[in-house]
Order: sequence, then structure tokens, then C-alpha cells
Amino acid sequence: MALTFELDPKVDRALRDGITELWADVSDAGGAVGFVPPVTIDDVRPELVRHLVAMAEGHTRLLVGRDREGAVAATAFLALNTHRLMTHWLWLYTVMVHPRHQGKGYGRDLMDAAADAARGIGGIEAIRLTCRGGTGVDRFYTSCGYKEVGRVPDAIRVAEGDDRDDIIMLLPLG
Repeated sequence: MALTFELDPKVDRALRDGITELWADVSDAGGAVGFVPPVTIDDVRPELVRHLVAMAEGHTRLLVGRDREGAVAATAFLALNTHRLMTHWLWLYTVMVHPRHQGKGYGRDLMDAAADAARGIGGIEAIRLTCRGGTGVDRFYTSCGYKEVGRVPDAIRVAEGDDRDDIIMLLPLG
């Protein structure tokens, strides 16, 4: 069964807790979403608060995918540019599918839903994202239509002696 996606859902305690748990579970499973395992809910909570503040300020939109039981199973944050010369594209951040749902095509469904959401935002012509090198996720994004447009060698320090490239990818929406 496919996920049900919602853009800009009402943010309540259940949603906040669901995203926090998703983020910790994805991180602990090795997902490259800003943390290195082990991760606790307390580690994730301040970062989620920063995202929620950006949403309240109107700079960020939240896309949530829920499973059949209504649990948060996937998320992506669409961050609008505030620079007047860059308002025609947005950033896609914190793209996550719960590990128990991986391998079911939900990642591609999430990326399609994110592109549809971006197309529905006036004036948006492209989506830009970054990903951590050495994970293989760049191949996934390429399969979703994204093109690598830049790479910063060793920009991400996962651990001492383990530096990864920061890969910049773009999806034109035209």
C-alpha cells in the first residue's frame, strides 16, 4: 500500500513526535540526514525545532508521508529562498523514509510528491538538494531525474579521518 502525502499538515504533538522518531530511526539506520549514529530523540529535537521555526516564519514547507496506520513514514522539507535573485528554486532538506518502509518504492514516491509540491509553489522552476558522498544516495537521486551540478570534496566530516564529499544536485521542474 502506498503512502499518503500531505503538504503543510497541522503541526501537533503527534506529528512532532512522529518526525522526531523517524529522524532518529533513519539516522540510527545510517541515513545521511545530519547526524551520525547513535542518535537519540533528544539529539534530534533541537534540529526539528529549527525546521519548525522556519515553517512558522514562512520559509519552509513540510511534506509528510503517512503509512496505512497513519504513522509518519516519510518526510521532506522544502525551503524557499529568501535571496531575491534565487527565488525561482528551492532547497529540499531532510528527505527520509523510515527504514521499515525502504525497498517498497516509497522513496521514489516521496521524491515525486516533493516535485509535485514544488510545482505547486508559484515561481518555482527547480529543486536543489545536497547529499553526503559515499552513501550511494546520489545514484538514487539521479534515478529520480536529479543531475549532479557540483561537488565539494571532503566537506562533510562524519568522523575523524572520514570526510565525505558534499554533492549538489538539481532537478529542473520544466
